[in-house]
Amino acid sequence: MATIRPFRGVCYNPEKISDLSAVISQPYDRVRHGLQNRYYDQSPHTIVRIIKGKEESGDNEENNVYTRARDYYQSWLQEGILMRKQSPALYVLHQTATLPDGSTKTRQGLIAALELSRFDEGVVLPHERTHSGPKVDRLNLMRATAVNFGHIFMLYPGDRINELLGTAIEGQPGLELCELFEHDVVQQFWAVTDPEVIAAVVEEMAPRRNLIIADGHHRYETALDYRDEMRAAHPDAPPNAGFNYRMVTLVSMEDPGLVILPTHRLIYSYGQMSGQEALERAKKYFEVTPVADRAALEKALAEAEFAHPRLGFYDGAYATLTLQEPAVLEKLLPDRASDWRLLDVSVLHELFIERVLGIDKATIERKENIEYLRDPQMGYDGVDQGKANFLLVMNPTRMEQVRACTAADEKMPQKSTDFYPKVISGLVMMPIGVEERL
Repeated sequence: MATIRPFRGVCYNPEKISDLSAVISQPYDRVRHGLQNRYYDQSPHTIVRIIKGKEESGDNEENNVYTRARDYYQSWLQEGILMRKQSPALYVLHQTATLPDGSTKTRQGLIAALELSRFDEGVVLPHERTHSGPKVDRLNLMRATAVNFGHIFMLYPGDRINELLGTAIEGQPGLELCELFEHDVVQQFWAVTDPEVIAAVVEEMAPRRNLIIADGHHRYETALDYRDEMRAAHPDAPPNAGFNYRMVTLVSMEDPGLVILPTHRLIYSYGQMSGQEALERAKKYFEVTPVADRAALEKALAEAEFAHPRLGFYDGAYATLTLQEPAVLEKLLPDRASDWRLLDVSVLHELFIERVLGIDKATIERKENIEYLRDPQMGYDGVDQGKANFLLVMNPTRMEQVRACTAADEKMPQKSTDFYPKVISGLVMMPIGVEERL
């Protein structure tokens, strides 16, 4: 069963921080491409100083990004920059985003403490593979601070919880703010402390299983490792000890505001063959069709059929690559589920990147020769400026594909999904030290 609990969150004090938009941020793994400096420039109290601090010359075991994160957190509490809520609460996050087609959608999230369970218990399920590096980093931060700063974005079946929470926040002003990077996303935030509402939501969530991690696989696996460390060190701690739980944002799978964006692949520092040679070799698996321009490429991608995944290719000229025979993947990968084999990202990696370009899984695991992009413009620019070889333009993974692969116990390739918008960091934090009780 999915056990959730309210918690006494730590939040920024609006009496000390006049502009809360200046201290919140993207999740730690999105703080790149110079974004860290921009967050630092916004405020001396940005959450990024904790979740993605700057390394300094002379860093050692006593003074490093993790000890500085701990010191920032503790000093901000002492100074009243951060304050602990008096009562346990569930928290509601609405995120209203404008999509590329100009439409707007609002995604409704519930922030709660979720009791940790291993994937084989069937309560929480992963849908993507993970790398080891980010888990070490997050574990070091958790050891130093004993606080959850970032969220794990999870999907749950059913939608009655939104109805319960909607009634509770109706007429309540809450907070409304925007974050630096996804600046056109309106973030609305409420704390729900009514014991009857909390009890009803906890009861409604309890029987649910097969919650899917949409974003934050590394953070969840890190939380399990930290829990196990703490249990070994404190065997007498009760089941409701804070380290047995993880702060999560739960979103209904039926939420009409649920949006998945594609993640494009940029190939760089690659010298095995030219773009034209790659397209010629691709004809073994794909129907290769040159197109006039970016608009024509995007139109062709939108018209792709489910059984014949289609990729976009740019090396200065545009082309589409449409899978000829789905049976080829069945022959090459007979042990994989059919839904997994028809994922655009599976077709891309197994056929084009590995068998056409000759870039193996170990190279991809090390993130050599490949960069993952939400905005394809960065990729087009990289190719045009001679900084990259090819841009591979993707269609988004569909929610029904996520469900099907998860149900088949198939982990998708990394960067298969980009749920938009991201769940921001800094609105609420959850202490998980040995003395915390939920």
